[in-house]
Amino acid sequence: MPAVVVVGAQWGDEGKGKATDQLGQDVDYVVKFNGGNNAGHTVVIDGEAFALHLLPAGVLTPGVTPVIGNGVVVDLEVLFSEIAEIASRGRDASALRISASAHLIPSYNRVLDRTTERFLGERRLGTTGRGIGPTYADKMNRVGIRVQDLFDESILRQKVHSALDQKNGLFLKIFNRPAIDPDAVADDLLSYAERVRPMVIDCSLVLNEALDAGKTVLFEAGQATMLDIDHGTYPFVTSSNPTAGGACTGTGVGPTRIDSVVGVVKAYTTRVGEGPFPTELPGAEGERLRAEGGEYGVTTGRPRRCGWHDAVVTRYAARVNGLTDLVMTKLDVLTGHETIPVCAAYDVDGEVSAEMPLTQTDFHHARPVYEEMPGWSEDITGARRFADLPRAARDYVERIEELARCRVSAIGVGPGREATITRHALLR
Repeated sequence: MPAVVVVGAQWGDEGKGKATDQLGQDVDYVVKFNGGNNAGHTVVIDGEAFALHLLPAGVLTPGVTPVIGNGVVVDLEVLFSEIAEIASRGRDASALRISASAHLIPSYNRVLDRTTERFLGERRLGTTGRGIGPTYADKMNRVGIRVQDLFDESILRQKVHSALDQKNGLFLKIFNRPAIDPDAVADDLLSYAERVRPMVIDCSLVLNEALDAGKTVLFEAGQATMLDIDHGTYPFVTSSNPTAGGACTGTGVGPTRIDSVVGVVKAYTTRVGEGPFPTELPGAEGERLRAEGGEYGVTTGRPRRCGWHDAVVTRYAARVNGLTDLVMTKLDVLTGHETIPVCAAYDVDGEVSAEMPLTQTDFHHARPVYEEMPGWSEDITGARRFADLPRAARDYVERIEELARCRVSAIGVGPGREATITRHALLR
């Protein structure tokens, strides 16, 4: 049975939660492999919307085992708050499992994240202030705290004291903030130990044994390709690898076990936070897309920057991730536009190229080269076959498919699970 990776092929918020939820009807495990509660998925089931931030989308599907992999950073307060929220709405999260090697977000990293952003002023990166970046920095600096440390109090206290020896110097001398009590932080973390214990697993062992047994495993990325710490628009990126390779390092499942990689794209493009965005529409057209698409962050509520579809970015994502399929979401939002531009290339100082610029400086100066596609006015929310779409909508999908050099296998025409056109099977 297959192992399938689902990634965002733009700057996030593409609708990965819906895609994962739909695929999750036919899989045994859904595994989140990177990020933390700095991004969210909205999943609509029978007209009821669920906003997930840290929990994998598969937590809403009976019979699926949702897993938080070692590549994720976990805020325990947020985790149990989300579990309580979905439980209050009749959803059971008792099947959730968490890697013993996942890193925890201590309270001092949330403080450090928010304080650093304020300190940077106009040079801020646009982080969510949830402690994600500082926790990944601790991981790389080998001073992080992992889930397994909750079960050895002396080790945990030692690690917290060691981390705050340095960070309190920053708070006191650089940021003019009071020092943080390490024992209070350790006490807070330890208060979750027995609640977490039944969930903790050897993620690599469990998932590889599942694949050996013929189970289907779906790997779910947080954020997206253009926010990847290595392959995104650095430094305006996240702190982890939401590209397909991150599924392997974030779970302990080797690359030879991955059968397909699905990239999720909107029919247009959005971005939250700072950084270059070649097809951004700052005026009335951008506001129209924002209003009709409901483009506000699931986690932060921030208005998303909106623009036309950038096929250069989509093609780049197809290459970086080795995409086998694309899922296009929110095609219905484009209904009613007389013409719909698609960015097919960039002009950088008079040189036109259909590939991503080599440097961040060139990307910052890139100007979109558009192809104008005819629009459509028909309501497409009831379409369930590709042939049901107006000719102009089909042409639009097929042109993006050509430019991306990757087939569009599914198309979202509304927010619900059922509002999807399937052209090719994603599980094979």
